[in-house]
Amino acid sequence: MNRGIIAACTVAVALAVTATGCTHGGAAERDTTWAERLRISDATEVLTGRCMNRAGFRYWTSTRLSLEESRPLDYVNDDVDWAAEHGYGSRIQEKTDKARRANPNGNYRAGLSPQRRDTYDKALDGGRNATFLTTEVPTATGTGRIGKRLGGCSAQAEKRLYGDPATWFRVNKTVSNLTSLYVPRITRDEKFTAALADWSRCMGRAGHPYPDPPAAQEAVARQAAELPRAKAFEAEKRVAVTEARCARESSLAAVTREREKHYRAALPARYREQIDVHRRLEHQAYTRAAGITGPRA
Repeated sequence: MNRGIIAACTVAVALAVTATGCTHGGAAERDTTWAERLRISDATEVLTGRCMNRAGFRYWTSTRLSLEESRPLDYVNDDVDWAAEHGYGSRIQEKTDKARRANPNGNYRAGLSPQRRDTYDKALDGGRNATFLTTEVPTATGTGRIGKRLGGCSAQAEKRLYGDPATWFRVNKTVSNLTSLYVPRITRDEKFTAALADWSRCMGRAGHPYPDPPAAQEAVARQAAELPRAKAFEAEKRVAVTEARCARESSLAAVTREREKHYRAALPARYREQIDVHRRLEHQAYTRAAGITGPRA
């Protein structure tokens, strides 16, 4: 499973803003939950599939993990029960990789004639004639540019959910890259470093002397390569459970979430405005997605 949102800083933060509801001006006060974002993703695939079917092609949606299996891993996990069942999620990742390899869309496309394959590509994302969007995004050292092809059924699905796919692309890429601006500040924050030190001491007392959660996971991965599969998974779960218990004891997860909320609120106004637009569009997409597909079980 993906462990963190800023690997370069070895710190990732749960995007879990605690406020709920909407302001009188219509801006959502909270980020969507990961379960809500999953439903949007699932609806996007459903819409894309329907569109491809109308264009005369077969299209398979991805095999869905359960809601529990789909839970994202943040910088540190404090859910002991989840860790006891899934460890760091290695078995879930194996399941995801297997489903990705077995996805029939690639083989289906490869089996089409060259002319039909070109028509398939145009139907899916506009093919070679698709609109190419670019936008400037913040980086730790300034700004960069990100691009994306937009067209076909993929664009139609986004339009159905978000309204304007180009606007969604711009704000989504901007907001997704804001971590490069505030994560370094979190890593230097006294509250965060104190909680991390408490977590590390707790892990050391339990026989797992790691300086931070990424180091624990990396050690587990190295060990797994030297053990039989079943024993490796049991070892993974032991360390993951200890991490979760220490995360509760030290309040590392709670402090990390609170510090992220603090530093996001201190971003320049132009970025806070982008966050507001991002939330509004994502909540709009979720409302529409709820009428297209059900939640994951």
